[in-house]
Amino acid sequence: MALNIEGLLNAVVSHAMASGHYERVNQHEPENPPGHGLTCSVWADRITALRSSGLDSVTALVVFNVRTQSPMFDPPDAIDPTMVAAVDALCTAYAGDFELGGLVRAVDLLGAHGQPLDVRAGYLQQDGTKYRVMDIALPCIVNDIWTEAP
Repeated sequence: MALNIEGLLNAVVSHAMASGHYERVNQHEPENPPGHGLTCSVWADRITALRSSGLDSVTALVVFNVRTQSPMFDPPDAIDPTMVAAVDALCTAYAGDFELGGLVRAVDLLGAHGQPLDVRAGYLQQDGTKYRVMDIALPCIVNDIWTEAP
């Protein structure tokens, strides 16, 4: 048993790529400005063992950060509607693909194990450019990823 991080990242990223909202999708938090248009970046934020684990294996909550990022553009009134439409498409996809193709027990939409699906908006200054960002906390319950030894 092991955490299939490659499979999980690919599943989360594939929804962003299929949405049609993004010019680029990264599997990392970018260190450099991503350019023009909407960018989606996905990375693992934290991994927490859950009390719902079995007697000989550990189930974990794996939380991904899914960031939608855009440089500020004109007209400013169009920024949030554009970003919310993209984030809404992702949340719809994650709710609809509740098990991420069978890779997880569930996307923990309502926070049964702490962190619910959550979207937070803000701003980010990167290399002198101001960006509007919306970060999705995407909690995934993954069964039996570590074996407990006696």
